[in-house]
Parts: sequence; structure tokens; C-alpha cells
Amino acid sequence: MKSFLLIIFTLLSFSSSLFCQTNQPIIDVHLHAHNLWTTQTDTLWYPAKFKRPSSSNELMRQSLLMIDKYNIVYAVASGAPEVVQKWQTASDRLIPGYETWEAFTPEHIERIRQKIISGEVKVLAELVTQYDGIGASDAELEPLYSLAEQYDIPVGIHMGLGPSGIAYTEKYRSRLSNPLLLEEALVRHPNLRIYVMHAGWPMLDEMIAMLYAYPSLYIDISVIDWYIPREEFYTYLKRLVDAGFSNRIMFGSDQMQWPQSIGLAIEEIESARFLTKQQKRDIFYNNAVRFFKLKIIKK
Repeated sequence: MKSFLLIIFTLLSFSSSLFCQTNQPIIDVHLHAHNLWTTQTDTLWYPAKFKRPSSSNELMRQSLLMIDKYNIVYAVASGAPEVVQKWQTASDRLIPGYETWEAFTPEHIERIRQKIISGEVKVLAELVTQYDGIGASDAELEPLYSLAEQYDIPVGIHMGLGPSGIAYTEKYRSRLSNPLLLEEALVRHPNLRIYVMHAGWPMLDEMIAMLYAYPSLYIDISVIDWYIPREEFYTYLKRLVDAGFSNRIMFGSDQMQWPQSIGLAIEEIESARFLTKQQKRDIFYNNAVRFFKLKIIKK
């Protein structure tokens, strides 16, 4: 009987702790405002464990519901400009990002400049140029980095995993996930605010080397905090924390078509016993406030 009561007490304590933690403000630095994908696209990208929303409006509704449920006070949202604007109209918690998959022409850069000046774009993310075979320090990205540095606009660049098998249909190459490929760009742009999305997984040692060498570099743990096996994610995250970088790790969900992923990602951080309460708060909130220069929201 005593053992049974002890188990019940432990479960209740954990549930209470989990509620208290998730009731605190959270910032999702990597979220997408997309319309519903086609079934063909789903074949590669869509995790079988999630139920597909019935429409684009339902995808938006469910995503914003999760943002409210988990007290996500800010979310960096990227996608087609008209879709981002639609989502912004429905929620004042979204920070408009700029998502691009291709290299930049001078005309493209000028359009982005005008969007920055008007306030339509506040974060240059997600740069998904890895899928176009472009490395993080390649010349094609130089105009964008210069623009971001000029206006002090944060940049988020995809460096890490894609769907298994994506290299057969896109120009995506795994070697472009290597965080060391960002080094020359950081040397050329010392004032650039940039974060590596997906924490460069699975290239852990290289990610640690870059965080050590470049104290202004931040990372997000989006998608790896729910998509890959939990033990692998914990091994990766613990090494980053043990190396002394818990103050530069930011929470992200990489929600694209699966609103349920937001809750799963949050739960994985909450359940990480190797993280202190302070480290969890830093990952969920404090680090993003510092990096994005955001107004502090206590509740």
C-alpha cells in the first residue's frame, strides 16, 4: 500500500511540476505558417503518427490553439508572405519571418530590404538553402548576410536533417549540415545575429566547436526535439549543455503541418531530467529574449 501511495504521489508531483513549467512563457523560434500540403508532399515529410488537418484553415486553427495552450508568447513564423500575414491577423503572438529556398538576385534582396523597412519581415528565417545545394558560407548568401547585418535583423539557417531520402529528389546534401561551413560567413560578418536551426544534427562535435569559437552564435533544437528518437536527442542536447552552452540553446518546434508536434517538443524538454529548472527556462524563453531582443513577458 505504501509503495502504491508513493507511486501516486510521485506521479502527481511530476504532473504538477510539468504544469507549472509549461504554464510559464515559452518562445518558439522556429514555426511555419503554411497552407496544407498536397498528399504527394506528405509522402516524404509527414510523420505517420500525426493526424492530418482537414484544411489550411484547420491547420492554422489547430496551430494557434497549441500556441495559446502552451503559453507561447512569441513564435517566429515563416512561410509564404500572404499566409504569414493571414496567421498574424489571427494572432498577435507571431513574429513575421522570411522563408526562402533559393539563392538571391539583386531584385530579391531589394524586395527583402523594403519588407524589413516596412516591418513586414523581422527575422530572416528560415533560410532553407541547404535544399538547393547552397552551403552556409557560399557566395550566394553574402548579399543576405550583409543586409541582415546592416539592419540588425536575426537570421535563422537550416543546417541539419531533412526527410530521409530527400537527397534523391532535391539538391539537399548531408555534408551541408556541417556547422563548420558557417565559419567564413561569421568571420566576414562579425555583427551578424544568426542561429543554426536543428543544432546541426547530427554533427555534434562540429557544433560544439563553433559555439565555443563564436560566442554570438546561437542554435535552435527544432524538430530534433520530437522527430528523432528521444534517447538520441537527449544524448545530443546533454553534450551541448555539458559543454557549457545552455545559455545559447533556443526552443523551436518546426511545426509545419503537424500542430501536435508543439506539445511533443515541449514535453521532451520538460522530461529531460539532466536539465535544471533554470536551464529549461533559458531554453524555453530567456535565451530567445536575449537573442531576438524581445520585450520580457512574465506570464
